[in-house]
Amino acid sequence: MDTKKNTIPNSKSWAIILVAQFLLFFLMSKLDFAVRFFSQLFDWKKNWHIAQFSGISFSIGDLIYIILGVLICYFLLLSIKFRTSKYLKHILIIGNIFYFTYQIFWGMLYFQPPIIQKLNNKKITDEEIKKLTIKYLNLCKNERAVLNEDKNGLPKVLDFARMKQEIINQQKLLPKNICSKNSVDIISIKPSLFNSFMSKTGILGYYNPFTSEANYNPNIPSTQLPFTTAHEMSHQLGFAREQEASFIGFLCAHKSQIPELRYSANLYALKSLIKAVSYRDKRFAELILKSFSPKMKRDIENELQFVNRNEGIVNDFFGVTNDLFLKSNQQQGSITYSYFVNLLIAYEI
Repeated sequence: MDTKKNTIPNSKSWAIILVAQFLLFFLMSKLDFAVRFFSQLFDWKKNWHIAQFSGISFSIGDLIYIILGVLICYFLLLSIKFRTSKYLKHILIIGNIFYFTYQIFWGMLYFQPPIIQKLNNKKITDEEIKKLTIKYLNLCKNERAVLNEDKNGLPKVLDFARMKQEIINQQKLLPKNICSKNSVDIISIKPSLFNSFMSKTGILGYYNPFTSEANYNPNIPSTQLPFTTAHEMSHQLGFAREQEASFIGFLCAHKSQIPELRYSANLYALKSLIKAVSYRDKRFAELILKSFSPKMKRDIENELQFVNRNEGIVNDFFGVTNDLFLKSNQQQGSITYSYFVNLLIAYEI
């Protein structure tokens, strides 16, 4: 007598369970106490979670994704080869485990109260944005003038290990009215195994919620690497929204004693401000760009060359899908930086 049919759910059952999970977590995302619970759970376990894989030099999370991808392809091929849907059950089981773990470890954090609620969220005038743009232009000019350069005349990250420790140190000094989360004590940021793929898709870095590893693309320009590191390490702190992770990363880098980290963050802020102001006053934005120092222009040209070398259908596809993902998680899309700019101005004013 075959008892497996009675004890192991079939493909239809696993599909129903997955849909039930979607509904369950959607409902919990609307309940403040549930969101607060998952936020506190993350805060409680994050140092322990980071410690599990921090001592391994390569990204375990990337390896997990590779194994999952191979398994899914394997079961799909079996389904096609034998023209049966019974192997789809295994894919649905993987999907259920993956989705449940993602939501428990990370997904619910997207519904935390926005940082902007903790700041003076007053109406922003065009003049205030322009003044702040000029301020960051001058900051970047001064900082860029004293940076060490490589043989191509581009900024050079002198001590990456020291920079990572500096970000940890700065996380502990974040204003309590902005960040009440427990600090991270363990460094776990690694170059991704998917660096070539990331270059083609325009991804600078990403946080892996299953291993709590922060991953970066080692191929990106040196002007972007320090701030990308601060951004991804902000996810480890517990900030899920991209724009908020950028803001927290900015705060950690903005007052750093490491010049290349400070310049990278301020350059990101400057580019964000220019983009924001260009919608209202394109001529002003063009004047700011023309006012870049020769060294800053060289940095921007290098960033553009990196994008141009890797642009293509894959880059366009992931740009669109990333935009949709951000919007589906109560974030603004990747087309504008207005939320980051709002946070920056609310912090500055």
